[in-house]
Amino acid sequence: MANKAQNKHRLRVSTLDTQKPTAFEMTPAATARKAIAAQLELLDLRKLRFTGDIRATGDSNWTLEGLLGATVVQPCVVTLEPVTTRLDVPVLREFIDGLERPAEDEEEIEILPDDNSEPLGSHIDLQTVLIEALSLALPLYPRADGAELTETNFAPEGIQPMSDEDTKPFAGLASLRDKLEKGE
Repeated sequence: MANKAQNKHRLRVSTLDTQKPTAFEMTPAATARKAIAAQLELLDLRKLRFTGDIRATGDSNWTLEGLLGATVVQPCVVTLEPVTTRLDVPVLREFIDGLERPAEDEEEIEILPDDNSEPLGSHIDLQTVLIEALSLALPLYPRADGAELTETNFAPEGIQPMSDEDTKPFAGLASLRDKLEKGE
């Protein structure tokens, strides 16, 4: 039964209607949300909904336009306390026939920041698009209300800890220059 539900969101391109958009709606069950939360290292994924449509564009290309809504819980980067964030983000993907996939052994792959193009395969996997879009929409540095990062210095006993000011060598040179100009 789980396999059937999994295939439900894996759309075979050859069966999609080329004349009108194919609508979709995904609201993963609690077990699926828990698995996605674990994959993305979230504390919790309370709500998740992905809706939209896929339509033919050009001779053999497809465009997916949708809206991803989610309520995510992440650890605060300062206190590690849970931080809840509501996300509502548009999703756009262009599936291009003939677009080459990078080789598995390539060390570097150039990715343009606004590039929504993907190679068109035999299927369009809505769950893969959902997880990728959710991953990209997550706050990078979630903070609990009032959480502030203060300066903390650590060093072994008998050694002067390095401060943020010590890491700015040009500030020290500027002060030396000022002393030299004053004739000290």
